[in-house]
Amino acid sequence: MNLKQLLKQHGITQPAFGEGAALSRGAVWRLLDHGLLPRRDPAAAGRITEFLTKNGVHRSSLETLLEPLLLQQKKAPVVLQHAEADPEASTEETQEESMLLRNETLTPLARQHFGLLRSPFVDDVRTRADVFASANTRYVRAALLDAALNHGFIGIVGESGAGKSTLLEELEERIADEGRQVIIIRPYILAMEENDQKGRTLKSGQIAEAIIRALDPSGSPRRTPQALYKQVHDLLKSSRSAGYSHLLAIEEAHCLPVATLKHLKRFLELKQGLGRLLGVCLVGQPELKNRLSDKNPEVREVVQRCELVELQPLDNDLEAYLKHKFERMEIKLDDVLAPDACDALRARLISLPRGGKPTDARSLCYPLVVNNLVTRAMNAAAVAGWPKVDGQVIGGC
Repeated sequence: MNLKQLLKQHGITQPAFGEGAALSRGAVWRLLDHGLLPRRDPAAAGRITEFLTKNGVHRSSLETLLEPLLLQQKKAPVVLQHAEADPEASTEETQEESMLLRNETLTPLARQHFGLLRSPFVDDVRTRADVFASANTRYVRAALLDAALNHGFIGIVGESGAGKSTLLEELEERIADEGRQVIIIRPYILAMEENDQKGRTLKSGQIAEAIIRALDPSGSPRRTPQALYKQVHDLLKSSRSAGYSHLLAIEEAHCLPVATLKHLKRFLELKQGLGRLLGVCLVGQPELKNRLSDKNPEVREVVQRCELVELQPLDNDLEAYLKHKFERMEIKLDDVLAPDACDALRARLISLPRGGKPTDARSLCYPLVVNNLVTRAMNAAAVAGWPKVDGQVIGGC
């Protein structure tokens, strides 16, 4: 028997247990669903024992249940939101980030509890209207379209789950909706890695083949490099003469080898008269920004030509983002989240090193992470029977 079953056996509700043992809602959820005692509250076990014995639970039963939890509490590291920069804190932050990136599914109980037919965070982008628009994403969308129409060179950088692929897909939808004559060329990147020891590198020859397949699906790539690249050039010129613009879009671009990054400049130099024939869009995680640093002499010619645009976290747009998500499901945000929930989300996802300046803050407040954390909190609130997700629930998830 676990603690949750013990409460049910004695007719003790979770809210009554939390109030009687002086535990927050989040602490109750972590204890009952994950067997975790509050890490920074060594007196919690004593309060739990005192409350439950007063309500008819035999002390020996409690000792059997709480002893392994107390042992686990002693062994567990404390995750510091404002820790000094040291290896142990860094490891804990990595573990925390990995947990937040883990996919969470809204349970049937939570959907019923909050009046949702389906999750607002799964398969939630089906039309362009479903894409959340902040000032930052509007700029990125405009920059992407400009690169496609005018053959620019742009790099979109963002953390995992920041919405990079969604914006590229939205560009394709926009081009189709507006009837623009733009061909987007997307080489396959399955198993692509920076070197051939880890996977398979994307080489310039494969990019050339992708261009040929996009512009002449029935054509066969020439065998020699000279003939292959002439074929690419001729197809681009013919397509441009027919009124089309072209954008080469490469996702996971932080995995591109240096040689391929350097060769991109040569693709950009394919022209008809003075006009470029091909734009390039690189989409990648923050490592791409490091790869394209002006301090990297190997790719300086690429860096000089590429405009890097970063997808920012949702910090100040968090309420607007969540409101947008729930309104798409015809649910008011206030019916799900209590007034203190968004501040609690920010407190959980934005960390500042001790003694650091506001500019030193590190934020994980990206769509995927927010989606997972809110989903987890909604599941917890539904299990406990709380009407809304509040700051205590968020803090304990």
